[in-house]
Amino acid sequence: MIRKANAMWRGTGRDGAGDLTTASGVLNGTAYSYKTRFEDEPGTNPEELLAAAHAGCFTMALAFALQQAGLTPLELKTEAAVSLDPADGGGFRISKSALTLRARVPGLDDAKFQELAKGAEQNCPVSKVLNAEITLDAQLEA
Repeated sequence: MIRKANAMWRGTGRDGAGDLTTASGVLNGTAYSYKTRFEDEPGTNPEELLAAAHAGCFTMALAFALQQAGLTPLELKTEAAVSLDPADGGGFRISKSALTLRARVPGLDDAKFQELAKGAEQNCPVSKVLNAEITLDAQLEA
């Protein structure tokens, strides 16, 4: 399976701007720039897209793990907070992705929940590709 996206950029790094388009059309000429990445201008940025990918990948991996355990979640809600920090030697690096999960799963005790959530965090494909610290705060709610 191969998924594709395209980036177009015009101008310099700080003053230029670009747009992102995915093969599915979910993103279609979506704006990104220095200001959408490092300031608060409307548009997206690579870290936001990576956060969405990590949150989605982890949550789906957990849904499959719960299904294999014979459980059906009522709700799995995950936030991924991706940190972009200065890198040693200059430039920037993505240093961390902090996953925060709130879940409602009938018939699941906390010990098993933590085990399944940790397994999903370690085994989702996006977690595996990241060269960054990944943390998980998982809470099972009533």
